[in-house]
Amino acid sequence: MTSSISLTPNPRIVIGECEGKRSRVRVTMSRGGVIAAPTSPQTLKFPTLSKQGIPLADLHVDEIVERQSRANHSSQPCNTLQLHPSFLEEAYESCRKICAEYAQTFYLGTLLMTKERQRAIWAIYVWCRRTDELVDGPNAAYMNPEVLDRWEERLQDIFEGCPYDVLDAALSHTVSKFPLDMKPFKDMIEGMRMDTRKCRYDTFEELYLYCYYVAGTVGLMSVPVMGIAPDSSLSSQTIYTASLHLGIGNQLTNILRDVGEDALRGRVYLPQDELAQFGLCDNDILSMRVTDKWREFMKEQIKRARFYFKQAEKGASQLDKPSRWPVWSSLMLYRKILEAIEENDYNNFTKRAYVGRSKKLLTLPLAYTKAISAPSLLFH
Repeated sequence: MTSSISLTPNPRIVIGECEGKRSRVRVTMSRGGVIAAPTSPQTLKFPTLSKQGIPLADLHVDEIVERQSRANHSSQPCNTLQLHPSFLEEAYESCRKICAEYAQTFYLGTLLMTKERQRAIWAIYVWCRRTDELVDGPNAAYMNPEVLDRWEERLQDIFEGCPYDVLDAALSHTVSKFPLDMKPFKDMIEGMRMDTRKCRYDTFEELYLYCYYVAGTVGLMSVPVMGIAPDSSLSSQTIYTASLHLGIGNQLTNILRDVGEDALRGRVYLPQDELAQFGLCDNDILSMRVTDKWREFMKEQIKRARFYFKQAEKGASQLDKPSRWPVWSSLMLYRKILEAIEENDYNNFTKRAYVGRSKKLLTLPLAYTKAISAPSLLFH
């Protein structure tokens, strides 16, 4: 259950059913005991949800940043890839076509980037999309743990300069040109493993970890390619953290947008303890009832997603200037998805929060203005 890539709105992965969990109702305990549902609409008092996820140190993000920030690219795994120029051109052109077809708005945003960075971002996008499709594509019915194990072995080959096919070749060449660390790619595969064995999340911390694996990792992959502005006043760690938070915000938004689609498959990607705090349970989700309690619950979930987008803004404005446009486009378009949920009166069961083509096109020049603005103008 992940976006095809976190930088552009795409459907999340939703796979099979979890045995024995289709209509389970959980009894949730808090530190103070059982959380009781309010008994009267007149006395509803709803909590403010925590916005804190898993500490970055626990995710070893600082280690990824340190490795990817090294000026000496020779510290990367040995990549002896030798490709004929015409084959390499074909490989990147294939990636370009896939990105242009499935991520149109994001693709337009990449057109300001240098040719080398464009091609690298397209290659990363395609790998992420193919990883998603292992559990959400035409052959998802044949998915099993061994498939993901083989995909991880294939990733190792890509980093060692031994691509399996033309699309792998594009990423393998990208790895030879940019200081990309393998861990975010492996972590995304781990997110796919989570999707094969888990369809309930007890707490936001659990859900945050999932969001990191399937979407936050894309930000960590992308920063070395997009580049940090030479005159940036922020540390690399801060900028990487902001890019990770953009992925978290995007994935939380995907989850809120797709509640109804997930419910049809017996899946609930919402923290169980937080549902209980609002007097809700799985049955309320699976029966697709929009109530006052649901609306209040959604307001807090949307508030949290917006918190992560706000955290992402400063990092977006510290990237190399030609690379900022696709990132600002993603930020602004995903916020519009949240607005669409609100406009639908929080009915994300039977109404899909949709951002029309005209709104997308109108967003692009606004995102461009943000991209070319000096950071001091955006945050004072």
